[in-house]
Amino acid sequence: MTAFEPLYTAEEMRAAEAAFPGPTEELMERAGAAVAEAVLASWPDARRVAVWCGTGANGGDGFVVARILNAAGREVDAVLVGEESRVAGDAATMFARAREAGVRVKSFADSAARDADVVVDALFGTGFSGAPRREAAEAIEALAGLRGAVVAVDVPSGVDASTGRVPGAAVEAALTVTFHGAKLGLAVGPGRFQAGRVEVADIGLVAGGETRARRVTEGALALVPRRGARDNKYTAGFVCVVGGSAGLTGAPFLSSEAAMRAGAGYVRACVPASLAPALAGRFVEVTTTACPDDGEGRLTEEAAAVVLEAAAKADCVALGPGLGRSEGTRALVRTLLDRLEVPVVLDGDGLWALAGHLDWVFSRHAPTVLTPHSGELAGLLERDAGWVDANRLDAVGGAADDVGAVVCLKGADTLVAAPGRGVLLCDLGNPGLASAGTGDVLTGIVAAFLAKGMDAQTAAAVGAAAGGVAAEEAARRHGEAGLLARDVIAALSPVLSRVPARA
Repeated sequence: MTAFEPLYTAEEMRAAEAAFPGPTEELMERAGAAVAEAVLASWPDARRVAVWCGTGANGGDGFVVARILNAAGREVDAVLVGEESRVAGDAATMFARAREAGVRVKSFADSAARDADVVVDALFGTGFSGAPRREAAEAIEALAGLRGAVVAVDVPSGVDASTGRVPGAAVEAALTVTFHGAKLGLAVGPGRFQAGRVEVADIGLVAGGETRARRVTEGALALVPRRGARDNKYTAGFVCVVGGSAGLTGAPFLSSEAAMRAGAGYVRACVPASLAPALAGRFVEVTTTACPDDGEGRLTEEAAAVVLEAAAKADCVALGPGLGRSEGTRALVRTLLDRLEVPVVLDGDGLWALAGHLDWVFSRHAPTVLTPHSGELAGLLERDAGWVDANRLDAVGGAADDVGAVVCLKGADTLVAAPGRGVLLCDLGNPGLASAGTGDVLTGIVAAFLAKGMDAQTAAAVGAAAGGVAAEEAARRHGEAGLLARDVIAALSPVLSRVPARA
């Protein structure tokens, strides 16, 4: 199994199509046939089908769909959105063939065209970007208001195939049939939530070619170094976790346990002295170090000396799980980022401390991985969380450049960006991960992988994959509804063990 799969932008798809040696109308025929086959397979009992076609190449695909479904005995209407005079090139050829085959052509204003069991969205394809103009928006809204199940051709209309942005009206499909390879905009939110189930159809383009974005697969778990016969607990990866505060003692516990289950040989937790006895009672394999606190259960800058001594032989430090928020914790984060010479995973309240001080990370020489959710990233970028959710690719890429570090933006589609490099996307997992503590689990996994010597971007992306696959395994045992972070931790070792490490 490959570790990474390509995710295509519109430009990368145009390059793939330009390399096709045959006539382009052959590609259109294959694309339309693939969509028609998907409709027949998924809705075999559907009698009426409305195929909404734009005037461009996506509409040409739609006319092929209409012709094939008509030949298969379905009652088909081709709904032309736009002036017939604007249909040109291969699309005009397919339009003429559909008419010759007896397909009825109607206007989208015709109410009779709106009563269908299945609606095929062939309005706009990968060339769409920006908010649709008024006429286009009206057509998209009309299609979106229909009762029939929607099948999108290549990409749902209104979704940017290259970014996943949805800047205006957009179709919400039950199924999207896309061509040659998965599109980046179908994997990144909010576009992914408009696409429904995604099928990739082979239309005969040459495989290969570099893409700036890649999807992480379960096969990437083979990249994680495993303990060997010559290893001891220190050479297998030594992680130091710095965190914990009053009311937030579970966070460092989860990160530490996750690091152990992800294969770290030794984990030490540096926690507030006033909470150390309680935390020590929870840990078994993890050792604890009591550090100076402010008397209210929050670490202070004075804890830095103790942490640095405890982490002197560590291979990675996880900084921030449950750390708490005070000027003392902010000063501690600043000092540790300045003086630690090993990789650092910065999460939770460590990210809060970093807001307004991105230079603390930018000036570091050792790798740093930030693991924010959209709200935390918004704080770092001084933007609104809604903007981050709507512009995930721009947000994560911009943050990586601004901070000079790897940024792992968590979500249903976790994006991992590094300065000057492409994006890795992980969409493994399930909705059960939307629960307290799973972010702390990810921090521990990534820290363990960094401690084993993995490249920072790879460690973050494969860490997200490990957590996602573990969540799937845990859900099989416990169900998604009440999945706990502890369930994910328990599944880590089994899922990592079943994927053989690469030689």
